[in-house]
Amino acid sequence: MRTISIFTSIHSKYNNLTNTEKKVADYVLENTRSVVYMSITDLADACDVGESSIFRFCKSLSYKGYQEFKIALAHSITVENEIPQLTDQILMDDSTEAVASKVLTSNVSALNETYNLIDIQKINETIDYMINAERVLFFGVGSSLITAMEAKIKFMRITNKTECLMDSHLQMMSAALMSERDVAVIISYSGSTKDSIEVARKAKERGAKVVSITRFEKSPLTSYSDLTLLCGANEGPLQGGSLSAKISQLYLLDILYVEYFKKTSEQSIINKETTAAAVSEKLL
Repeated sequence: MRTISIFTSIHSKYNNLTNTEKKVADYVLENTRSVVYMSITDLADACDVGESSIFRFCKSLSYKGYQEFKIALAHSITVENEIPQLTDQILMDDSTEAVASKVLTSNVSALNETYNLIDIQKINETIDYMINAERVLFFGVGSSLITAMEAKIKFMRITNKTECLMDSHLQMMSAALMSERDVAVIISYSGSTKDSIEVARKAKERGAKVVSITRFEKSPLTSYSDLTLLCGANEGPLQGGSLSAKISQLYLLDILYVEYFKKTSEQSIINKETTAAAVSEKLL
């Protein structure tokens, strides 16, 4: 773990940066807290430079990549605070009552923002893709994989054409065998996870429809997506797998489930009754 503040590092190396890198450095120094929640594409757009310039800026500061740079930035912000933060809202000395209130506020805020980001036309197009598909494959890595599995379990109550594989190698193999009759629903908060990007690229190559559920409208993942559904939770680099992010993703998936059920109600009702009856045999 680095002990030197990232701000000290930027200032000490500033004169050796290129003019483009100095634009990035200036923006980071002036907008520190917002940069923590920005994708590499967002920062590039804000600085009016290419993504490659952001990467070179990170390398000039001796970081391996943008994510390591953001982690260092988040650490430096924490060090500068008198009371370290557990999240962007919760402080170390907060009472249990305060924590409960702030967690509630954070989750409700994430849901409200996700609701405000909903594009009804994209929701309807996604439903059409799924109804007309031969298979619907849910993909994710890390905590997003758990969300993808939740989606698969939910949809398998009303249709037998959903899949979700837990291993990243198996996910790539599955994507490599997709066709234009299939739909890939890829869940990734950042849209910058290598495995998810590769799955999207491969699915797109195979002619499948690609739907991404992510925080950022512009990211490496969305460049391969036919449709992008945005979730509204803010998650810093030290908050990976936050509940508010997962709740906002599940909210979108719940909307897709209900709309799918409504538009395929005749068959979905039969399937739901059948799967419910099968499970009931397991209960006392």
